[in-house]
Amino acid sequence: MAIYAIGDIQGCYPELQRLLEKLRFDPASDKLWFCGDLVNRGGQSLETLRLVHSLRDSSVVTLGNHDLSLLAIGQRKQDAQARVNPELREVLFAEDAPTLLDWLRTQKLLHHDESIGWTMVHAGLAPSWTLKQAQRCALEIERELDSPRHPRLLKNLFGNRPAAWTSRLQGIERMRASINTLTRMRFCDVNGRIDFEGKGAPGTQKPGMYPWFEVPGVRKRDTRIVCGHWSALDRFAGIGVYGIDTGCVWGGKLTALRLDCEESQYITVNAEPHRKRLPGGD
Repeated sequence: MAIYAIGDIQGCYPELQRLLEKLRFDPASDKLWFCGDLVNRGGQSLETLRLVHSLRDSSVVTLGNHDLSLLAIGQRKQDAQARVNPELREVLFAEDAPTLLDWLRTQKLLHHDESIGWTMVHAGLAPSWTLKQAQRCALEIERELDSPRHPRLLKNLFGNRPAAWTSRLQGIERMRASINTLTRMRFCDVNGRIDFEGKGAPGTQKPGMYPWFEVPGVRKRDTRIVCGHWSALDRFAGIGVYGIDTGCVWGGKLTALRLDCEESQYITVNAEPHRKRLPGGD
């Protein structure tokens, strides 16, 4: 049995197929953790969703910002859906779209496995959060997305305010702040205020901003954290954090990290030749 975390796929279906072949993935005994951003920009989001959905009994997914965006677009009227990019239109107007979107909506914002000492999230955790606080915030969103109230949350999903999570927040604002932290954060200040514009590598941020895992006074958590979202960070390991968004959609690599062993084991495949290397991304 093996457990692998896989970084941002973003519709890069051929690379995912090649990576699973390289892993010799056996759904009868192995487990996959997907760090989020399954869709958008890679060209084959529908095929990617269908493949991950077919592996749902042997996988765990944490939602990324692109996945949540797709769910929000799915709540719009058809004429509005018809104006989004062709790749997402293919998903939205597919015969099995209701099945795929209903399944996607019930996925996690954070996954923790005490038995192996790993936690997975798409982007990061607020500097003030303990693991239990992060789990509670994620669970609030998961329950809302899995309830009849989910259209209201998805309609009010977008926005950079509030820029920092605090315990005083309530309702939609609280959930939006949690979503921004869990799925969009790279740099933030000591109060957890997110810089939504900063997408470069560490060292390129504005004064007073830090990588979310290096903020002075950040809470210590008795877990290793695997995440994606930050292609400019590339493959990263330090301070108990393992970043595995290696920019496949931008011409980099698609990366898997084996979690059920002492030594870090990375397995990668190169992006398809037609993908051009570009800086940044989200």
